[in-house]
Amino acid sequence: MAVTSTKTALGLTAGAMRSALSQGAVLALVLAGVYLLFDNTQENLALRGIESGFAFLEQEAGLPIGDSLIDYDPTRSYGYAFLVGVLNTLFVSVLAIIGATVLGVIVGVSRVSRNWLLAKVAAIYVETLRNLPLLLTLFFVYSVVIAALPHPRDAIGLIDGVYLSKRGFYLPRPQAGPGFAVFAIGTAVALMLGIVFWRWAARHKIRTGRSVPGFRGGLAIFVGLAGFAFLLGGSPVSGELPVYSGFNFKGGMVMRPEFTSLLIGLVLYTAAYIGENVRSGIQSVDAGQIEAANALGVSSAVVTRKVLLPQALRVTIPATTNDYASLVKNSSLAVAIGYPDMVSIGGTIIGQNGQAVEIIAMWMAVYLTINLVISVGMNYLNARVQHAQR
Repeated sequence: MAVTSTKTALGLTAGAMRSALSQGAVLALVLAGVYLLFDNTQENLALRGIESGFAFLEQEAGLPIGDSLIDYDPTRSYGYAFLVGVLNTLFVSVLAIIGATVLGVIVGVSRVSRNWLLAKVAAIYVETLRNLPLLLTLFFVYSVVIAALPHPRDAIGLIDGVYLSKRGFYLPRPQAGPGFAVFAIGTAVALMLGIVFWRWAARHKIRTGRSVPGFRGGLAIFVGLAGFAFLLGGSPVSGELPVYSGFNFKGGMVMRPEFTSLLIGLVLYTAAYIGENVRSGIQSVDAGQIEAANALGVSSAVVTRKVLLPQALRVTIPATTNDYASLVKNSSLAVAIGYPDMVSIGGTIIGQNGQAVEIIAMWMAVYLTINLVISVGMNYLNARVQHAQR
């Protein structure tokens, strides 16, 4: 027994040593490759007279940027210009995620609808968009759809102060008045009270079995208190309307064709994938639950809202996390249609000073951070909707 145990121990030790040596060899090869790559990069930079480092971010950029969420002029630094690009990327990504989610849920529900025409239209939409390159979709929206809109002098007036033309989508610009602080504080308090009531209603139902309209009640509290704060502040928010003057609109705010095309393209493309996620999630729900709800006389709308969609989330969320991450990365195609996102502005900076290694590292860091945040948030949501194992 002692001999066998010793041999086994020696065998395990020898196996562990072989494993450690092989892993050490692989690690050494990786480190050697990294060192060679770094050394070669430094040598090439030196031959071209390019100094490595991030000191260039403090230099004056001198490059114009058409769309900016913050005040910008060409005298700002490269770092500030890159920040403008990051904010533009975040802005279009957030709006596209919201739009793609809403449209994707609608498409997914339509795919399993009993209405034959609605289901077929949704299927054609999904199969078409999923089998077309996103870049082609962006070019189509930008070069065909947006270009077909009228000149600003013949702009389509949707409602008073809202106009659509080939030069952009013009909207009233919100302006804060003297009582805006009162309105903002009142709205924040109303939102918190609405959420508190919603959560109380959910706990009350679990504790007593009696249903309280938590969402509708919380929404009523929010709307009522926010409206009261608006009146108390004396109409603290006004709008600067766009007015046609000369050859274009002046005043208000505008969503330029490049931004609009990128947003529409990302929404349409990603919604096709999210729609398939929703469809598979709905079809994964046990048919017996649907039959039981129908036997109780529950309407189809209530079955979809209360039975299908909540359970479909457990299947939909993991796949949708990947689609959100892909959407953020796909926003880099903005460079193809001229929208000044992070990649477009970074590419211009590389063309001016040749700091390609640093800019690429910044791109990687920003995209990695954004997608890690999305992953953490979606994983938290996924954990909340999963069944507890008993």
